Amino acid sequence: MKKLYPFLLLFIATTAFGQKKTPAPAVYYPDKDSWTVKKPEDVGMISSKLNEAIEFHKQRESKNNKNLEISHYQEGYGREPFGEGIGPFAERGPATGMVIKNGYIVAQWGEPSRVDMTFSVTKSFVSTLVGLAYDDKLISSINDTLYKVIAPIQIYDPAQSSIKATDYGKPDLIRLFDTPHNRTITWDHMLRQVSDWEGTLWGKPEWADRPGPADKSAEWATRPRVKPGSVYEYNDVRVNVLALSILNIWRRPLPEVLRERIMDPIGASPSWRWFGYENSWVVLDGKIVQAVGGGGHWGGGMFINANDMARFGYLTLRRGKWKDKQLLSDQWVTWALTPTPAQPTYGFMNWFLNTDKKYLPSAPAKAFAHIGAGTNMIYVDPDNDLVVVARWIENGAMNDFVAKILESVKK
Repeated sequence: MKKLYPFLLLFIATTAFGQKKTPAPAVYYPDKDSWTVKKPEDVGMISSKLNEAIEFHKQRESKNNKNLEISHYQEGYGREPFGEGIGPFAERGPATGMVIKNGYIVAQWGEPSRVDMTFSVTKSFVSTLVGLAYDDKLISSINDTLYKVIAPIQIYDPAQSSIKATDYGKPDLIRLFDTPHNRTITWDHMLRQVSDWEGTLWGKPEWADRPGPADKSAEWATRPRVKPGSVYEYNDVRVNVLALSILNIWRRPLPEVLRERIMDPIGASPSWRWFGYENSWVVLDGKIVQAVGGGGHWGGGMFINANDMARFGYLTLRRGKWKDKQLLSDQWVTWALTPTPAQPTYGFMNWFLNTDKKYLPSAPAKAFAHIGAGTNMIYVDPDNDLVVVARWIENGAMNDFVAKILESVKK
């Protein structure tokens, strides 16, 4: 057999096994104090189209009163039974947004550094803390009932009467899941808003949240419970129950856990604050701790700027990974993006899914969004490697706004 020359051996090897693949470019993550800005054309977008989308947002800014306390009582939830505000409100800023493509800032408008209420985007932080507890094995299964693990809770009330006879016979502790119906509720039910939890928390009965037609008011507090998992109902009292429950699992203030495990690692600013209510104080392991709320329904919730919202959205785009660390498990993100059978456009709170392109018809089916009243939106689009923050846009304008953003992406 004739001797084969080295170059011939190389030719045979490359022909047999194919050319060596060029490694994919490293994913970019912004540092704590900086975020690289690129021109839209540098990342495959069209500036003129992007500017049209931004102008559309400005033209479709929410028309509700910018004083959010006034808006609460004149245009919002303050007109519900027991609808009085019990957490802080603030006057909001102008229409504000950011567009992140391939990890880089390509557009920003309004006041991206201004801290504002973000309403139910807060729910995505609540569910993230449940996810972290699961990842740390503080929760063994999302299908476990909460009744098994949530301890009785002592409310701290400095105004409570010192005359014990005044409260004689009243329970000193609250038990969130101690009814026949509530005993059957799992973490998954709470996360998907399909629990039909019954009760009152922080002076708000669950039936008083979006109570339904006034001509059926006699049924608000008396209707039969439905089986957990069978009916979806967006309900902020139940979200607050979940927030209080996960506080009792962590046994630490939730903003403290969020800062250490998520916000500091993703380089968020120190300006965000997560507020509870004036009456949401509990005694936890001998310490007085404020239980935070899951939104701004009665004030409070997460107050945050658009830049930090974009960082959180980018974390969810990257499926819980930031640089070389998996901050939130991929398994948790998969569950969060799994449609709820009773409401296929909802995953874990507050991951709104585009299942069958029903939520945002102009967006890809794999897109999702973290949504809060206002409207506050963090749009996340894995197909286009895109994160968009839009604050104070009319709710009915979201799909058209997303459509205009996507028109700016070169095909």
